[in-house]
Amino acid sequence: MTDTLPIDDALPQLADAMKTHGRAVLIAPPGAGKTTRVPLALMDQVPGKILVLEPRRLAARAAAERLAEGLGQKPGEDVGYRMRGDFVAGRRIEVVTEGILTRMLQSDPSLDGIGCVIFDEFHERSLNADLGLALVWEARGALRPDLHILVMSATLDAGPVATLLDSAPIIESMGRAFPVETRYLARLLPAGHRLDSEAARLITQAEAETRDDPGGTILAFLPGEGEIRRVAAALSDLPVEIAPLYGAMDFKAQRAALSSPGDRRKIVLATAIAETSLTIPGVRVVVDAGRARRARFDPGSGMSRLVTERVSRAEAEQRRGRAGRVAPGICYRMWARAEEGTLPAFAPPEIAVADLTGLALELANWGSDGDDMAFLTPPPDAALTEARALLRDLGALDGGDRITPHGRDLAALPVHPRIAHMLAVAGRDAAPLAALMEDRDPLRGVGTDLSLRLRALENPARHDAARGALERIRQEGRRLSRLAPETRALSPGAAAALAYPDRIGMRRPGDQPRFLLSGGRGAVLPEGDALAGEPFLVATDLDGEGRESKIRLALPITEAEIRDLFTSRIVSRDAVEWSTREGRILARRRELLGALTLSERPLEKPDEDAIARAAWDGIRADGLPWGAKAARLRARIRLLPDGPDVSDEGLLADGDWLLPFLGKVRNRGDLRGLDLTQALMNLLGWDGQQTLNKLAPAHFTTPLGRQVPIDYDAETPSVELRLQEVFGVTSHPMIGRQPLRMTLLSPGQKPIAVTTDLPGFWAGSYADVRKDMRGRYPRHPWPEDPTEADPTLRAKPRGQ
Repeated sequence: MTDTLPIDDALPQLADAMKTHGRAVLIAPPGAGKTTRVPLALMDQVPGKILVLEPRRLAARAAAERLAEGLGQKPGEDVGYRMRGDFVAGRRIEVVTEGILTRMLQSDPSLDGIGCVIFDEFHERSLNADLGLALVWEARGALRPDLHILVMSATLDAGPVATLLDSAPIIESMGRAFPVETRYLARLLPAGHRLDSEAARLITQAEAETRDDPGGTILAFLPGEGEIRRVAAALSDLPVEIAPLYGAMDFKAQRAALSSPGDRRKIVLATAIAETSLTIPGVRVVVDAGRARRARFDPGSGMSRLVTERVSRAEAEQRRGRAGRVAPGICYRMWARAEEGTLPAFAPPEIAVADLTGLALELANWGSDGDDMAFLTPPPDAALTEARALLRDLGALDGGDRITPHGRDLAALPVHPRIAHMLAVAGRDAAPLAALMEDRDPLRGVGTDLSLRLRALENPARHDAARGALERIRQEGRRLSRLAPETRALSPGAAAALAYPDRIGMRRPGDQPRFLLSGGRGAVLPEGDALAGEPFLVATDLDGEGRESKIRLALPITEAEIRDLFTSRIVSRDAVEWSTREGRILARRRELLGALTLSERPLEKPDEDAIARAAWDGIRADGLPWGAKAARLRARIRLLPDGPDVSDEGLLADGDWLLPFLGKVRNRGDLRGLDLTQALMNLLGWDGQQTLNKLAPAHFTTPLGRQVPIDYDAETPSVELRLQEVFGVTSHPMIGRQPLRMTLLSPGQKPIAVTTDLPGFWAGSYADVRKDMRGRYPRHPWPEDPTEADPTLRAKPRGQ
């Protein structure tokens, strides 16, 4: 190695730190040479093999090739690499993807023969890197105190990592960056703009403004494959070479993007894969669309979804730095300068936002709940709880969240635990489906039916646009087939149901292709989709948004297959429910799989308690049936100083007071005829009833012994009765300290006076009433002095 790189000045200090402490944190900017220099520099410093972790397959392979080149070799001698489906042995250095380290640790926690583990590009904070560091640190403390650990990063805050590693030394390399001019948009982009259109416009502008430097490659950062394809189409008329670069491409195409430009100028359209460890020759211009695609997990729905978010300031600086590695450069940012301060400082670590099912399984396989492990960011409790619930559902964990033998089988398979469960049960025949479900959709725009993709795998040559992706998935399927056991054959839909028992969908009634999922959520298919008429399906890919998730990929399944696969989960449950639409109680015996009702039939002898509870639901829906008698009683109870809350809201809050009276109810008519009086009396209890009768009696007893109901609905307790019935009463009746309001009626039952002072009425206005009434009702007594007359309801005999 004759070329000098900035990292070279820091290598002696790093070697000393590793020799003295056995651990270190190295901070060096992109282009400093840490990936290609550090492992070679440590070869003579640490015994055993050096493992170098890279976050991506392409970066791992490229790093291995450059390390081997630094030794004047090719991969397979002192330097090798290992990733899923690809392995080249190396005697001293092995570059591995992060998931490979976890597999190595689970099979050999002591990492026998390994002298040093290097975590490269740790600032990306991938879930596997965080887990790998926690596992390695625990293995070092328990089994391998001689194991060296080095964390390397470009933009990471080194302090917390150093603290995590027991005050590890921090070594910094200043790097060697050429100046980069940053150009912003003159104004904010309009709301609702199309990212790919604006990106194509900015790339075209950058190409035109820098055309005097035809050797300067343009590197444009876009969020995903879809945007890359659309922008590439929009730039097709430019006299340049367009080179896409994203993770799902086959390695040959990726190598083409990384190769040196030819006679024509080159524009590389890349995802975040090109931010750090990859070397793209000749880049002097960067165009940053300012967006990144990340996986977000919703513990409430159990679904992960890809979201497009604004880049962090750290990511934007990483991207900008790519323009200044070989010469002064220019960075075009697709946002206004005023927006710079609104960008988050760092992207969230994957462990804080991702699906933690795999992490939970690895922790259980390690024998830990994770609480005492060295995580730079602890996994969120809600997501970890949801992950363990799914693993219990798959049989990977027992009731105490300890790993089961089946869980160990799943942990040994290099796929998501859902897919691993499917492979373990459905066997080798499910391997092509597993490969499809683990990868991106290779056939977009052809509907949601995953069966179409399975058929395409049988003959990739018939699909020119997707041939490379289909061939890659086909190869992965063959690899998984070798790892899976031989078991019974299942249809694709049945196999998918093993992976997604919570996403078995049953079509809802109606014209719209809407489904209820066994996990309880709703899902909807696009109009006119080929699966729209299926009674049952398994949704393998959902967007996870809104009240109803959109189904992106699915497979049909039959009810017979569901019953065969999930016999132990299907439960028979009696359901006695109030139907608001029919206005009656429906009693059914149902077969349930989660939220799905597979069958139901009438229940001949429903339990009276269940009927009462269903009737209570009917009352809550329709309201309390207040008859006149019950309404008078409620009015009386309201007068009690410490009485119960008998408002509609208070009574409807808890049905225990009424349930004993609802066992015979069957329909809305029964509810309307219900008398609430006795239930309200029971609510008072014996002592309360006595107090009520004392403070607010139900009746006024007339001098003739007749009981007249007292109306308590008015502001003042009131009664109505014949005037002649209170002859001889010389003191006004009272309810407690409140005078009873008396409406005095004529013999024809018409009101003729209202008073709360009967003696005053006798002495005053009675004379006028007598004068008017004597002529109308001559057969009824109208004495001059009513206080001396006897009460009566009788008329005079004829002739008197």
